[in-house]
Amino acid sequence: MWKKEKMTSLLCITLFSLTLAGSAYSQSMSYPPPPTVMVLADLGTNVTLPCRLLAKDALENGMRVKWTKVAEDESLNEDVLLSMGFHKKTFGSFADRVFLTEADSEDASITITDVSTDDSGKYRCEIINGMVDVMEEVTLDVQGGLTDGVVFPYSPSIGRYNLNFANATQACLEQNSSVATLDQLHQAWKGGLDWCNAGWLSDGTVYYPVTRARGPCGGNKGPGLISYGNQNKQKGRFDVFCFASALKGRFYWLVQPDRLTFDEAVQACLDDGAEIAKVGHMYSAWKLEGFDRCDAGWLADGSVRYPISRPRKNCSPTDSAVRFAGFPDKMQKSYGVYCFQDE
Repeated sequence: MWKKEKMTSLLCITLFSLTLAGSAYSQSMSYPPPPTVMVLADLGTNVTLPCRLLAKDALENGMRVKWTKVAEDESLNEDVLLSMGFHKKTFGSFADRVFLTEADSEDASITITDVSTDDSGKYRCEIINGMVDVMEEVTLDVQGGLTDGVVFPYSPSIGRYNLNFANATQACLEQNSSVATLDQLHQAWKGGLDWCNAGWLSDGTVYYPVTRARGPCGGNKGPGLISYGNQNKQKGRFDVFCFASALKGRFYWLVQPDRLTFDEAVQACLDDGAEIAKVGHMYSAWKLEGFDRCDAGWLADGSVRYPISRPRKNCSPTDSAVRFAGFPDKMQKSYGVYCFQDE
């Protein structure tokens, strides 16, 4: 009887030990789904994504902090920041824009500067220390700006000063916009719009905005809205100032393996369930959503442009702007394409 009880006790101890071993193995190989934190940020501001170490012993030698922007398809995840001791590296569009806050020895939070809508999404903070792998997830939602539209100058492929008033009205409509009012141009000038080509406004007057007076561009009048007054709507030939409202849909760069002709670009957007973007789409995405991409792409009018909201070397180094690369030969295979998808 005693031997039977002893064997039963030994069996229980063995099973308990195996259970503990299995549990330890499971903990080293997997972990429960990480909690997700929601963080809101205004366009163009700085934002901190929180991540805390769970224990002091996580600071042993070899500990790494890795931040990743998580895509629905994890093969498309973007590296954000990698830190090991004094060695820190940021990647891609996050380079020189992301920093560890390091408020204390257990802080693995990051600060993202000058956020844009492209920064919205889910981020994963991973703290790696030997076999211990702690993860937290943060969702960042970037809120749009307060303005309800953007004014932009427009001229067609045939060149400057070729639009009468009817042509100017049609040109703006074709670019998902309308002819700007004097008040809208004034607000754009107060916001920094400087353009030395005269354009139609909705009341049939012609103006151009100057913030830096020089030579023939307001040089003898100073900064302001330079007026040509009312012009003959049929015979007058000028550019036009268009006004584009906030987007009701998605403006995006279409990832393609090869550069495209114009016709190929149009078809590529159609194949993706969208349309080739218009100039007004790009200006709205750039100004109101902080869209930033240093890739020249086809637009619906046959022009090639790219939007830069974060000036940097080789990508509009001094100014935030929509950069214009002209109206190239439509058979030229040198560019990608920007698409727009309605809500």
